Amino acid sequence: MTTNPSSAARQGQEALGVRLRELRKEAGLTGRALAALTGQHFTRVSKIEHGVQPPTDNDIRAWCRACNAEDQIPDLTATLRAVESAYLEFRRQSRTGMKRVLGAHTLALYEQTSVFRIYEHNAIPGLFQTADYTAAMLSFWIDFLETPNDLDEAVAVRMERQRVLYQRGKRFVVVLEEQALCTWFGDATTQAGQLDRLLAVMSLPNVSVGIVPLMTERPAVASTGFWIFDNLLVALETPTASIEVTRPQEIELYARMFDRLQVSAVYGPEARAIIRRTIEQLS
Repeated sequence: MTTNPSSAARQGQEALGVRLRELRKEAGLTGRALAALTGQHFTRVSKIEHGVQPPTDNDIRAWCRACNAEDQIPDLTATLRAVESAYLEFRRQSRTGMKRVLGAHTLALYEQTSVFRIYEHNAIPGLFQTADYTAAMLSFWIDFLETPNDLDEAVAVRMERQRVLYQRGKRFVVVLEEQALCTWFGDATTQAGQLDRLLAVMSLPNVSVGIVPLMTERPAVASTGFWIFDNLLVALETPTASIEVTRPQEIELYARMFDRLQVSAVYGPEARAIIRRTIEQLS
């Protein structure tokens, strides 16, 4: 993907057009035949297939019915939703401060989610962070992205979000690389306090935390951290962008990756021992 949101949307629109064209061809229909079946001009079919014009929800439903591919409607509709909204530039969001960036994953989404599956490779998840750790991390991003300095408000947003940990009916299944325990944000005191907080959160009955030890044989390696909200949305972040994945087929791939990462993790006393050993190394 590109870091230009309009270019990313165009690429997504073109990819959607390719998928629709493949459905038409698999059904043995010409562009004119599909146009006749769906009640539109054949030139519009061509524009949709070449990514010049986006389809509507009704276009996708009619297209799939004409091609006897109604099972594809949910996935194609999700792709359409993602074209304009899946790729958001941090710079554009952060012009009003880091509080706006953190709003990419709204509190409403956290409230609606029942099962959180979280994988992080170089940081402690925001839901488990101390205020000092959050402040140290966000201070870096405020400087790097050259955003307005609203650090106190941004930290407050993240702390407020943590109340979902204590709400009934929610589960948090987390896999952390051991490297995430060793990546400092702030000084040694900040890092030690954060690891103590992690140990405390692990005692909650609705929280499962696995640690993938360094130098361990493993069946999978993820390229970045990601969060799965139920089976409806996957969110991940790059240094310049927040990406939201809504296509069912892609969400399934992230779920498979999460399952494989869990195989490499250790839990319970073994996980706690790794954390305590890391704390001891800080002193």
